[in-house]
Amino acid sequence: MRRWYGAWQRTRLGTRITLGLGALALVVFAAVGVTTVGIMHGYLDRRLDEQLSKSQNTQLPQLRETHGSPQSVYSWYSALYKVQGGVAVPEPGGKLPGDAGELAKIAADAVGGDVTRTISLPGDGPYRVRACPVDTDSVLLSAAPQKDLDGTVRQLIWVEVGAFALALAVLVIVGRLVLSRGLRPLADMAGTAHDIASHDLTANPALPVRAAGTGGGAEVEELRTAFNVMLAHIDTSLAAKTEANERLRRFVADASHELRTPLTSIRGYADLFRYAAANEPEEREAHLTKIREETARMSVLVDDLLLLARLDARAAETPLRPERTDLAELAGDAADAFAAGRPDHPLTSSLSTALVDADPVRLRQVLDNLLANAAVHTPPGTSVNVEVTASGGEAVVRVTDTGPGIPPSAQERIFDRFFRVDDSRTRGNGGTGLGLSVVQSLVAAHGGTVGVESRPGRTTFTVRLPLAR
Repeated sequence: MRRWYGAWQRTRLGTRITLGLGALALVVFAAVGVTTVGIMHGYLDRRLDEQLSKSQNTQLPQLRETHGSPQSVYSWYSALYKVQGGVAVPEPGGKLPGDAGELAKIAADAVGGDVTRTISLPGDGPYRVRACPVDTDSVLLSAAPQKDLDGTVRQLIWVEVGAFALALAVLVIVGRLVLSRGLRPLADMAGTAHDIASHDLTANPALPVRAAGTGGGAEVEELRTAFNVMLAHIDTSLAAKTEANERLRRFVADASHELRTPLTSIRGYADLFRYAAANEPEEREAHLTKIREETARMSVLVDDLLLLARLDARAAETPLRPERTDLAELAGDAADAFAAGRPDHPLTSSLSTALVDADPVRLRQVLDNLLANAAVHTPPGTSVNVEVTASGGEAVVRVTDTGPGIPPSAQERIFDRFFRVDDSRTRGNGGTGLGLSVVQSLVAAHGGTVGVESRPGRTTFTVRLPLAR
């Protein structure tokens, strides 16, 4: 049974549905055929009983007067029996078979009333027998053969078998064709799935194939739409994963390069320090100073990388310690520090109270990075403005400079890690290419957004944070 069931499960859906419809039709045809034959057989039996009754009722008045011989109708057996002491004896002139013992018993039983039975006569087959009393000791018996009736029923059975077999064959063939046409959209989707399976996603993550075609009904159309939506989602996910992998590759390469530069400097100055310690002691402090500078630079880079990693994994470990904070006060402190450290960049500010639930240390880092970015990548004398406002449920910080601006092609990648604009963002300026990435990650961790608008003579970084409730 398991083998047959397994073979059935492996059969194609159209074939299984066709066979199922055929089996259901066979059951329906069998039920209809049995019911029809039963109704027809009962109807013919009743008609034969009516003929026997009508024939006998026609003869009874004459037989009561004359006690003569009964009429022989068709190919029936007919006889008048005399019943004495429970024994029926046929009167002369009747028509009876060679072995009429069963008929005599029925005649004896009919003294008290009409009797109708079906018996099988030796050599003659089944007969329908009816006996009715003529007077107190006489009984009229008639027996009609059922061969014609049974033949009619058998002929009806064969007609029904042939008709039902033809109807079943037509149903199976036409049903298979209709199902094949109806399931063709599913076959097309299966072909699309095979095309996807044969597509090398490692070389090209894009999925160019989609389930096409029409027809199949509302359910198939819904399935086709869902299938294409799923493919589009997979296509988008694969593209995003490929882009993320590419960004990770670039990030690892850039991080390795950034870390290798100070490490190379430290190793070189360490070698010089060893040489100076033995030959030129007065140069040792200069070499130590360089080693400290490169070490500090590498520490800043490692701290930024660690912060970005913690922000990326903030579901497991959040680096934020939020509290009620006045953004205007933080911006004022950052502006004072900037004015003291960057006197060659005139600073103006416009600060309005804006309370937020945020980590003040990290928000100060955001402000310091934006101000430092404006100073590092603009020439001396460039003015910088800091503005804090509150409107529409948001605290808005704008840091604007009047420098040369950022090229449109670079604005899309300005927040990428280790990205630098070729002409202005160089290592000679002291940047690592992580400042704006840290800004974006910190702002996003606070539930805000950061954007940039730039043209020659004006560049504005805008930070939006939700106000405290």
